[in-house]
Amino acid sequence: MLTGSLQIKKGIYYAVVNLYDDKGKRKPKWVSTKLKVKGNKRLAEQKLKEIITELEKTTINNKPSDNTLAKYYDMLFCDYMIDWLESIKNGIAKTTYIGYSQVVKGRLYSYFKEKNIKLLELKPIHITEFYEHLSKIVLSNNTIKHYNANISKALKRAVIKEVIPSNPIDKIDNIKEKQFIGDFFTLEELEQLMNIIKGKFIELPILLASYYGLRRSEVIGIKWNAIDFKEKTITIKHTVGYGKINGVSQFIFEDKTKNESSYRTLPLIPLVEELLLRHKEKQKEDKKYFGNTYNEQYKDYVCRNDLGELIKPGYITQKFSEILSKNNLRHIRFHDLRHSCATLLRRNGVRLEDIQLWLGHSSYQTTLRYSHIDDESNKNSANVITGLFEKKQKKEQIISVQ
Repeated sequence: MLTGSLQIKKGIYYAVVNLYDDKGKRKPKWVSTKLKVKGNKRLAEQKLKEIITELEKTTINNKPSDNTLAKYYDMLFCDYMIDWLESIKNGIAKTTYIGYSQVVKGRLYSYFKEKNIKLLELKPIHITEFYEHLSKIVLSNNTIKHYNANISKALKRAVIKEVIPSNPIDKIDNIKEKQFIGDFFTLEELEQLMNIIKGKFIELPILLASYYGLRRSEVIGIKWNAIDFKEKTITIKHTVGYGKINGVSQFIFEDKTKNESSYRTLPLIPLVEELLLRHKEKQKEDKKYFGNTYNEQYKDYVCRNDLGELIKPGYITQKFSEILSKNNLRHIRFHDLRHSCATLLRRNGVRLEDIQLWLGHSSYQTTLRYSHIDDESNKNSANVITGLFEKKQKKEQIISVQ
């Protein structure tokens, strides 16, 4: 089955039909409909169908030969998405691949498999209807945007490989994403939390997230060789995630951070240093106590349990939530400790540029989202504005009296 689209040239509609040479390379054929653009779109669409039908009857080599492009001719769009996913597997972080896999191999694949839509037949309306389907099952625009990003990247590859003439995504309106605003603890709430967790296993991960604004994967990824007790520094250069690869749940180790800016060396805060040294001594004692049953596999890592096992990201999230609930503290996510760190820094006069470096953000705009302005800050701003106008009004009153 041939495919094609309408294009405008010098005010006339042209039918552009996708033909292929004997090597499988796409050779678009331009055929004038002889219809002017104004008021003739429906007629031009009908003419396009007629031209495609006629060319299907007369064109012999309309299907690619057996080469790298030929496989795409009858390929379903859902299968192409799997093909794209595998093609990028070795060029992206494992955690990113897992995220992409969840999008592609889940609802996207099942939906388009049922629709039986081929890659070469895919149109903007098909994608739009898929997004409407996702919206009906109560997925947010933020989530739908992840689907849109994956489809866009995959189809861009198809355009580059000259499998399709253009990216259907380009004809779809941008998805309006509702900006997520994370929560944060005030200084008083953080101090209350710190008192509660003293001496508990979760104390170190919470302190690292609160003082340095570390991501969960960065907390778990800290190794002892990243801490220089002599120079009093801690370097964020390794991350640990957890997810399924080929159906098997496992740790995902990355000798790189989320982005280049996330690789950073920070001063070792005295309170954190003291806690780290105590934690190091405890690990030595645990090793002696448990003997042969002690896990040596993760000995380079800081955040391990009594048996030497590396803690999982989900464990930190779960324990953090339990502590908040048991102690009647306001519920926030573990990641919101990162927001709390940024907000406290900003409230205390630290420049946004410096907060950006501290958190390892690649974008200044991201730092703005993380450093919240609370009610007290807004009151201060209001007082300043009020004071300025009051001074001006008083000055004008004095002049008028004179």
